[in-house]
Amino acid sequence: MAVAAPPAPVSDKPAGALAPTLGLLLVTAVWGTTFALIKGVVGRMSVPDFLAVRFVIAAVVMVVMFARPVLRMDRGQLWRALALGALYGVAQLLQTWGLARISPSVSGFATGMYVVFTPLLGWVLLKERTPPATWIAVAVATVGLGLLALHGFELDVGVLLTLASAALYGLHILGLGRWSRKGEAFGMAAVQMVAIAVVCLLATLPRGPSMPPDASAWVSVLYMALAAGALAMLVQTWAQAHMTSTRAAIVMTLEPVFAAGFAIMLGVDVLGWRTVVGGGLMLGAMYIVELGPKRNTHQVL
Repeated sequence: MAVAAPPAPVSDKPAGALAPTLGLLLVTAVWGTTFALIKGVVGRMSVPDFLAVRFVIAAVVMVVMFARPVLRMDRGQLWRALALGALYGVAQLLQTWGLARISPSVSGFATGMYVVFTPLLGWVLLKERTPPATWIAVAVATVGLGLLALHGFELDVGVLLTLASAALYGLHILGLGRWSRKGEAFGMAAVQMVAIAVVCLLATLPRGPSMPPDASAWVSVLYMALAAGALAMLVQTWAQAHMTSTRAAIVMTLEPVFAAGFAIMLGVDVLGWRTVVGGGLMLGAMYIVELGPKRNTHQVL
C-alpha cells in the first residue's frame, strides 16, 4: 500500500515529468492489486504468518540493496527509523486483519482515509493549521464510508480495524515529516522495513511463522514482497525525486480505485451502487484534501 508522506516545503521539482509520473502510477497500480491477492492468501494462512514472511523477504532484499545508506545513518536517526517502522508494522497488521473481514474494495477506500486523517492528526497533535477544505473532506468521507460500511445500524469490525490502521499511517506520516532528512530515503526505508518485519515476526509468537501452504500462496507472497515491496519502494523513491509532491499525492490517491478495479476484474468483488457512490465520495474527499488550499504540500514516501 501507498504511504503518504510528510508535510514538506513546496518543491521546485518539475511538475510535468512524464517518466516519474508513469513510474509512480505503475507502483500505485501494483499496490492496488495486493488487496485482492492478500484476501486470497489470508484465507489459507494467518495474517501474522503472511506478513512476517512477506516483510522478512522484503527486508533482506532492501538491506542488501541499501547497506551503504544504512551504515551512514547516525544512531539517533536509526532509532527514529526503527520506531517509524514499528508503527507502520502495527498498521499493517490491523489493515490486513481488517481486509480478512471485508471486501478488497471497501478495504482500499477505508485505507485511503489516511489522506484525511493526516491533517486532522497534525491539527490535534502538532497544532498545525487545518484549512476549511479538510473539514469538508471529513464530512464527504464520512458519508462515503457510511455507504460502504454500514449495514443497518452495525459498523463492520473489519472497517473499524482498517480505519485504525489508516490513523496509524497518518501518525507515520507525521513522524516522517519531523524526522526524515534529505538524502537518507533509501537508508530510512530499509531500516523501517526491518522494523516492520520484526513486529510481524513478534505477532507470530510463541510458535513462530508458518510458511505459505502451497505454490500459489508462495507466488503471491513473493510478488508482494518483491514487486509491491522492495521494487515499488525503489521506484517510488526515484519518482519522488523528479516530481512535485502535490503531483505525487494526486497520483497516489488512485490506489483505492485500482484496488476496487482489480478486485472486480478478478471476481473477488462485485460492483454495486454502494461501492460506486461510497467509493466515489471517499475518493473525492481525498482530492479535496490534496487540492485544497494549505501552506504545505504532502509528499508520498
